Amino acid sequence: MTGRDSRDIAALLDDPDYRASSLYDAVERLRDIDPQMSASVPFSRGQKIIGAVTVVVLVVLLVLFPVGTAAGLISIATVVYILALVDRLVIFRRGLVNGAIVIDDEAARGIPDADLPPYTVLVPAYGEPEVVGDLIAAMESLEYPRDKLQVLLLLEEDDAPTIEAAREVEANDMVTVVLVPAAQPRTKPKACNYGLHFATGDIVTIYDAEDLPDPLQLRRAVAAFRSVDDDTVVCVQGKLNFHNPRDNVLTEWFTADYGIWFSYLLPGLMVSRAPIPLGGTSNHFLREVLDDIGAWDPFNVTEDADLGVRIAGRGYRTAVLDSLTLEEANVDPINWVRQRSRWYKGYMQTWLVHMRHPVDLWRILGPVAWYRFTVLIAGTPVIACMNMVFWLIMLVWIAAQPPIFADLFPGPIYYLSLISLIFGNGAAIYMNLIAIREDGRIKLMWSALIVPVYWVMMSVAAIKGMWQMLFNPSYWEKTFHGLAATGESADTDDAASAEGAGTQ
Repeated sequence: MTGRDSRDIAALLDDPDYRASSLYDAVERLRDIDPQMSASVPFSRGQKIIGAVTVVVLVVLLVLFPVGTAAGLISIATVVYILALVDRLVIFRRGLVNGAIVIDDEAARGIPDADLPPYTVLVPAYGEPEVVGDLIAAMESLEYPRDKLQVLLLLEEDDAPTIEAAREVEANDMVTVVLVPAAQPRTKPKACNYGLHFATGDIVTIYDAEDLPDPLQLRRAVAAFRSVDDDTVVCVQGKLNFHNPRDNVLTEWFTADYGIWFSYLLPGLMVSRAPIPLGGTSNHFLREVLDDIGAWDPFNVTEDADLGVRIAGRGYRTAVLDSLTLEEANVDPINWVRQRSRWYKGYMQTWLVHMRHPVDLWRILGPVAWYRFTVLIAGTPVIACMNMVFWLIMLVWIAAQPPIFADLFPGPIYYLSLISLIFGNGAAIYMNLIAIREDGRIKLMWSALIVPVYWVMMSVAAIKGMWQMLFNPSYWEKTFHGLAATGESADTDDAASAEGAGTQ
């Protein structure tokens, strides 16, 4: 598609045959070229057999040997906790020491316009007329030659309110509205796959309609691709955080959560050469590689994380770029749980898909990266679910101290559980405090100290996500935007850190 001009795109948008073939490709392409990598079938036949056998064996053991079986499960869970905690601290430290790729303003602006490649920005939106108006200002702020920048606003063709709002934006001639035919699955990755058929850029990125990207981010991404001495780097992930961190305590927790993830854990994974589960926006792809690996999986509800693992599974790498995109943090707990449960479900979808050939993945990634993939992608939702069980056990112990607990937590496991409780929770709070301090968000310190309440919400979301994984795996729970208090509640130091992102 590279090389088509705006007249070609306009003609294609009105061509019913091209639209129909593009829709088929958007939905079916990955299933056609590599059906084992598609989450359209949530569980493979082998996984169903293993799951059923495991459940039957556990039920039989719990009936015949209830205390011994429960003690064994608790022992396994405790060891998993410890291993996951140690690995998370190792990754965090590597990210803290090494950090993301830094491209300063001078280097970004120093690339002559003639040397910049054509760039496509995909902006999928659904049911968001209230945020579309901000899109044009965000896109106009990007410092990139207009004749090399294509912005495609991807809207479902039956989303009348957003389409009406978008027509006013389109009149600016900065944005091209692409109407995605209404078809299942109704997901963001399907819309992005469809939009890719009208993209003209050599590099493709995604922004949400409410995003406020660093104005130099596209130039920084180009410079990052050219600066890395590794031709296997095919994706550059920018950092994400929020423009409304002080709206309430939930947004403060969410801000610290993102700070840890994008500023330390992802750079730590990059240094470790482990698969990087991508964020939902601000990931910049070499178009030719995106086409080669089948683009996004329309049936995976965390298509970004899946694509990051698929990139690694093909022997490619993702780099993390020190360039910030501000988003809207969820201010509503129910809306937050809807969003987070989708993420947890998508992580489990991704793990199940890539574990259909675990030996092949082991050979490609190596044992350490394979282990990290499992602990991070499968371990994150599973541990969040287990947390609720262990918290309930702790409450029962505090309230009644039943004698049976001595059998459920035999000698070494009792002390490992105690270490996990005290050291694990302390380490998690420590990482929150470090992330807040390093990001210059000192006023969020108090919320970091009471972050265990946030973990309870995570556990609720994880249980909901795992339930949906069993009974409604491809359902995309919509996250509503436009609920924030306009972002004016952000601290001065927050705004300054966003404005100067990537200039260290």
